[in-house]
Amino acid sequence: MNDTLTFGERAVGLNFNPSGDPDVDRVKRLYAEIIDMLAVNHADSEKSRLYHIAIIEAQTAQMWAVKAMTWR
Repeated sequence: MNDTLTFGERAVGLNFNPSGDPDVDRVKRLYAEIIDMLAVNHADSEKSRLYHIAIIEAQTAQMWAVKAMTWR
């Protein structure tokens, strides 16, 4: 794996997949891509706040998706 992770890849914990499940990896990569799209700086503080909320909610959704996928 590449040693230089994007912000989104770090945000979703891309390197953490103890089961090696390819579906978990795919979900994490997709959410990382979404987060990277949202991780832009804006001069408008309200717009910036909304992007930050969207990033947090994407991280939350990714975690719940992985939990569902790995539920035993």
